[in-house]
Amino acid sequence: MLLTQNDPFRDFDLLFRRLGSRSVGGDNTMAMDAYRRGTDVWVHVDLPGVSADQVDIDVERSVLTISAERSWVREEDDQLYLNERSVGSFRRQVHLGESLDVENIEADFADGVLTLRIPISERAQPRRIEVKPRAAAIEADSTVA
Repeated sequence: MLLTQNDPFRDFDLLFRRLGSRSVGGDNTMAMDAYRRGTDVWVHVDLPGVSADQVDIDVERSVLTISAERSWVREEDDQLYLNERSVGSFRRQVHLGESLDVENIEADFADGVLTLRIPISERAQPRRIEVKPRAAAIEADSTVA
């Protein structure tokens, strides 16, 4: 497997946060898509309202960690009508499989979407093995001796 979630209970946590936060605000999760296309794994993470300098990406022992911070300073005389946008710290972790080249990950941030390109290592890519006819193999062995 190329990517796995770090937290097996993440879906339950997300559900409970959404149910419990209807009137208080949103949840502090990052919506993420991940897929393989050709020889790369692509990851897209939604981070609306976050600037590129507020995003931190680390890889340690094949665990990819994405952290971000979004803030809004409420002033004393503000009249608050709705408060649905999450603020604070956001963090997401995924385990990267051994077949991914963590040394060559590329990151791009545009329009509130973080995009990561993670190459699949050469040793993990499919390759064709030539099959030689038996007679050719015997001749090759006799010329070496």
